Amino acid sequence: MPEPGSLVDRHVGFVHALREAGVPVSVAEGLDAANALRVVELADRESLRAAYAATLVKKPAYRPGFDVLFDLWFPASTSGIRPHVPRTDLAQAEVKELREHLAALLTGATDQELRAFAQAMVERFGRQESGPGRQNWFSYSVMRALSPETLMAGILRSVLQGHERGGLAEKTLRRRVDDNRRRFEEAVATDVRRRIAEDSGIERIARSAVRPPLDQVDFLRVTKADLARLRREVHPLARRLAARLTIRHRKGKRGRLDFRRTVRASLQSGGVPLTTHFKPPRPHKPELVVLCDTSDSVSSFAHFTLLLTYALREQFTKVRAFGFVDTVDEITRFFLPGSDVVEAMTRLADEADMVRFGRTNYGHALERFAERHGDAIGPKTSLLILGDARSNYQPPALDVLKSLTSRCRHAYWLNPEPRQQWDTGDSVASDYGTVVPMYECRNVAQLTAFIETLA
Repeated sequence: MPEPGSLVDRHVGFVHALREAGVPVSVAEGLDAANALRVVELADRESLRAAYAATLVKKPAYRPGFDVLFDLWFPASTSGIRPHVPRTDLAQAEVKELREHLAALLTGATDQELRAFAQAMVERFGRQESGPGRQNWFSYSVMRALSPETLMAGILRSVLQGHERGGLAEKTLRRRVDDNRRRFEEAVATDVRRRIAEDSGIERIARSAVRPPLDQVDFLRVTKADLARLRREVHPLARRLAARLTIRHRKGKRGRLDFRRTVRASLQSGGVPLTTHFKPPRPHKPELVVLCDTSDSVSSFAHFTLLLTYALREQFTKVRAFGFVDTVDEITRFFLPGSDVVEAMTRLADEADMVRFGRTNYGHALERFAERHGDAIGPKTSLLILGDARSNYQPPALDVLKSLTSRCRHAYWLNPEPRQQWDTGDSVASDYGTVVPMYECRNVAQLTAFIETLA
């Protein structure tokens, strides 16, 4: 897509960048945003931001990425207008003066003042020459020069003279300074991205500047920070999954005969019970068995599996979890309420008996599961298998899987690999898919879609 020229080009490029970053924007919503631009003051940047956000952002999780891209496509300023910096030498006294000025801004400043100072500091400290006529821009060099995180003690001494330390005044001041420091750091990062975009092109920096929304983060690439946020997403999904499986359990099954209602209805036909009435089936929580691949190739997905298993324990009468690499072991004992997921994974790797030779072998794992834990599967059980179906060219033991699934009420397989990679290399996804319905499940959005299909 060409660099934006007119407002229409910039609008089209911005909407395209949002879609590239995983923010769903329909054609109708893009037109709504274009219509909104006709009734807002275009020179008022924050009104423009609000109009775009109101028409294009559907979830709070999409807002951070939206703001990053908005700042790239509609920057507050361009490098043609340089902030005034009186001298270019980096004398120690001058850096001290700049730090004192930053401390005053952190105590109380408007967004415009923080943004102007951030632009000046990026111009002063953020540029590094990388060759004749070439330059790179970095946030870390600005932070290293000014060290805003080290200014708190001096600010407290200066502002709280004569006030009791540790009281409400100090807590309020600390909160205000921390908030302003984060705003300053965001302003620096925003200006660095703007300058890189001017040098390298908006499209290029936009693709690397925005992480996908949480519900589209690939389970195979999830980070520790993502896991903490995923915990909040997974619990409501576990409740919905339990509800869907309960509905499928009850659908088509009638409860016990309601003798009283049947006799009353028969009075209309001379005592002949032409119509029978049944009591509704008793609602109950189904049992769940989770069988998950914990090999290194899907270790991040296994972290997510633990999160899901933690959440499911609260929704089912009984949850038993089993992990495997080339043999299988029950890992339910690691899922104590309130346990840290990363700690549980560490204990699981050290203590669980899931590895013989270290190469994933689905067939052998299924055989050992049937031998040692076959009693876990029963007519009330829902079986959930999580793994990439890559078995290092070993026999898949399809007959064992068929035997297991024939004894349970429901069976589903969630595969974290893209569907186009199934049946490539050592994958036997389609073979297993003929026995157990297999779903691509690479992120929260696809897990949500899987749960909805159960309805």
